Amino acid sequence: MTSEIAPVKPPMAEPSGLPFVAPCRRLTPGAPLRWVAKGWADLRRAPRQSLGYGVAIAALSWIVTGIGLKLGSYWAALVLLSGFVFIAPVLALGLYSVSRQLDRGLNPSLGRCWQEQRKTIGTTMVFALALLVLFLVWARAGSMVHVFFPMQGNPEFGQLLVFLGIGSAVGSIFALLTFLFSAFSLPMICDRDADAVTAIVTSVNAVLRNKAPMLVWILLIVALTALGFATALIGLAVTIPLLGHATWHGYRETIDASAWPAHEMD
Repeated sequence: MTSEIAPVKPPMAEPSGLPFVAPCRRLTPGAPLRWVAKGWADLRRAPRQSLGYGVAIAALSWIVTGIGLKLGSYWAALVLLSGFVFIAPVLALGLYSVSRQLDRGLNPSLGRCWQEQRKTIGTTMVFALALLVLFLVWARAGSMVHVFFPMQGNPEFGQLLVFLGIGSAVGSIFALLTFLFSAFSLPMICDRDADAVTAIVTSVNAVLRNKAPMLVWILLIVALTALGFATALIGLAVTIPLLGHATWHGYRETIDASAWPAHEMD
């Protein structure tokens, strides 16, 4: 069963003639499962490029964990790893490019990925700055949880549950904001000559108009990421590329960005 192809009309247009937000299609709840299946197909078609990115990200995860442990705290390592929620969309840019090349019938090339990222470096950096600000606010909110609910010595089980519950609730709010901003924005920036604000607003609009399938998508992201963490981060070498390719297909199926010029491939 496929999604409806009639796009939602954008609410307004810019003076340039381009819409303020790209139209989105209505999705069925099972759409994210289809994205994962297509993502797996891309991974199998370009295993060297996909797994190369995955191994690099897994190695980076180990380095971050090592830094946290070097600081003398498992909590520090956990906080640093949690920060990946905010930077993972940017790290997956090369994976979007690989799927884009496959869609165009090209043999994926990491060199072409790099060339495409250079073309969008300005817009990507604006987006990365927005995520950085969100991450810093999240870090400050996390420190405030420690202030109001200090964990010293050997806390009682009930105190620990309250601390973890409140900390998780605060973190979930910022993780949801990150998801709203990045669900479809970076693939759009990779694919089209669109600015960061337009891409972010497009992503937020599409997520809010497709709440049920987006909930399924969030659960799949959490499950696959948890699988990567449960395998001592080794599984991230596969799950991150899978999610990156799936995100590209989610963008292609959801967003009608035809009004913006496509980035040319060399």
